[in-house]
Amino acid sequence: MRKIQKTGDQGLLSIYFTAGYPTLDSTVAIAKKLEESGADFLEIGFPYSDPVADGPTIQHSSEVALKNGMTVEILFEQLSELRKHVTIPVFLMGYVNPLLQYGVERFCADCKKVGVDGIIVPDLPMYEYEELYKDVFEQNDVANIFIVTPQTSEERIRKIDNLSNSFIYLLSSNATTGTELSVGDKTTAYFKRIKDMDLQSPLAIGFGISNRQSFEQATTYATGAIIGTAFVKLLGKENYMDEIPSFINSIKGVAS
Repeated sequence: MRKIQKTGDQGLLSIYFTAGYPTLDSTVAIAKKLEESGADFLEIGFPYSDPVADGPTIQHSSEVALKNGMTVEILFEQLSELRKHVTIPVFLMGYVNPLLQYGVERFCADCKKVGVDGIIVPDLPMYEYEELYKDVFEQNDVANIFIVTPQTSEERIRKIDNLSNSFIYLLSSNATTGTELSVGDKTTAYFKRIKDMDLQSPLAIGFGISNRQSFEQATTYATGAIIGTAFVKLLGKENYMDEIPSFINSIKGVAS
């Protein structure tokens, strides 16, 4: 398992995109280009027909990906070529229904086979993971990435930290994806509260990170930040592959 390091450089950038969008066979090419352009780790979404936590942009990308013919089976076929081109940590993200339909043991075994480091499943209850799936994940060296929200209690956060073997996904708010990050007093206090807990796991903040300013705000309190909607919008452009380097440079503050 490729680790997200808590110590060392702050300001790690993760990019989310939907497998099979904008074209069925674009997934590995986009991942390769993102690493070449300076992304530090990746989240590849497996599309689902009812993505309730996602805003319109990512919902649309899922709809297009499904129309393109993307399935979990096809995704793993494509990812068999992943580690020939990509060395940074890669996580899959999606909803529990496709995971259960595919079979959790089969899913984790295929993650290990293709070199996926972990899975982010926001609607997988923690008690189900502990009681039913924890051994399967660990046997395949696949991390389960837990999510923390502004309403998560300290007791639950401590438990999540103890169960985690990669990073913790810290939602900036309870909104859907694509909502702009608003770092007011409440949000700042929330980020600071989690940071001051001095957890053993690295934190990555997601939801609402879209530009250099919001990326810097987030990484003041966390090891990394995750950009999804802003990047998926870029994939809607005709020349999206050519624009990926300048997009990453603009977030990281690197001169093109």
